[in-house]
Amino acid sequence: MILRTFGWSFGVTVVGLLLALLYGGPTGLALVAVLSILEISLSFDNAVVNAKVLDRMSAFWQKIFLTIGIAIAVFGMRLVFPLVIVALTAQLGPFQAFDLALNDSERYHDLMNDAYPTIAAFGGMFLMMLFLNFVFEERAEKWLPWLEKPLARIGRLDQLAVVVAAGALSFVAWLAAEDPGTVMIAGVLGMITYILVNGLGELFSEAADSGDEDEDEESGEESAAAVARNAVKEAAADGQPRRGGPSPLAVATGKAGFFLFLYLEVLDASFSFDGVIGAFAISTDPIVIALGLGIGAMYIRSLTVFLVRKGTLHEYVYLEHGAHWAIGALATCMLISIGHHVPEWITGGLGAGLIIAAFASSIIRRRGEEREPPEAPSGEGGKALHSSNV
Repeated sequence: MILRTFGWSFGVTVVGLLLALLYGGPTGLALVAVLSILEISLSFDNAVVNAKVLDRMSAFWQKIFLTIGIAIAVFGMRLVFPLVIVALTAQLGPFQAFDLALNDSERYHDLMNDAYPTIAAFGGMFLMMLFLNFVFEERAEKWLPWLEKPLARIGRLDQLAVVVAAGALSFVAWLAAEDPGTVMIAGVLGMITYILVNGLGELFSEAADSGDEDEDEESGEESAAAVARNAVKEAAADGQPRRGGPSPLAVATGKAGFFLFLYLEVLDASFSFDGVIGAFAISTDPIVIALGLGIGAMYIRSLTVFLVRKGTLHEYVYLEHGAHWAIGALATCMLISIGHHVPEWITGGLGAGLIIAAFASSIIRRRGEEREPPEAPSGEGGKALHSSNV
């Protein structure tokens, strides 16, 4: 299971470290190794949320995410994206930006830092919308009931997530941004991107479910997908989480699967913004950064698959909560960093700490449930059993 899931990541690690050794010698090898660990530590919450979405996708779209999606994540976001940002900021051509990255890394670093407020506003607002929509939604399982219950109650107000996110963006732009107009535009675009991609994914997913149910009614028989949907709905209605193995509701196909794929790619991009910028604290060489972050991104993909195949999110029910609170912390740090630098160890430490706490809470809950005695039989069956024992 481990080799099958992480095999590609192990292979990419070996190739990446060899390339780093050939390119930069022992120093390059060490820097790539450190960057890989940095990327994994900063993006573990990304893997948990990715697994939740990937669990809803069909096998075809899961394969697309794990093939084309990896190429976009490793080469697009970790190598091409910084070059595009520098080219736009300095009004250079792509080849000029690449030449600048190789031959004048300090200037390249400065241009990336100049563009960071815009990047942080876009990514921070996308992640903030994701976090707010989670905490404002009523759900059976609550990790922090003293906080999540009142948030779910006030979340009944329609579009509250948009109101809170827009208020936070306006406050940050007014208080901390050197160019409030640019930050506001980037932040609003981040909110629009989340609403559009997430909304389209849900729209086509609901349409697919409705079409499947209509076909079931016409045929007079329940398909396997319909049975799976009904089982999940019944479990949700009873407030009982499903355990052991992947969810049966991985049926998002066609347009629904496509928009879930887009959603995952934008989500990964939003997570990678902070890692790409933070990597410059370790190295300004774009090749070293691409190798290190690329290796880390591969492990995040493999970890996502592992969580789906093992059904970990269903066995450890608070992991999803911890990941979303970590996303909220990351979004807040990104917004604060528009005006003040937030050290990477704080960002990574907050995320890791919240997920570890959620994981520990899940283990305590499972052990408590295992120690609970089975319910005594009721009704006539219970009486018969009692009389037979007598």
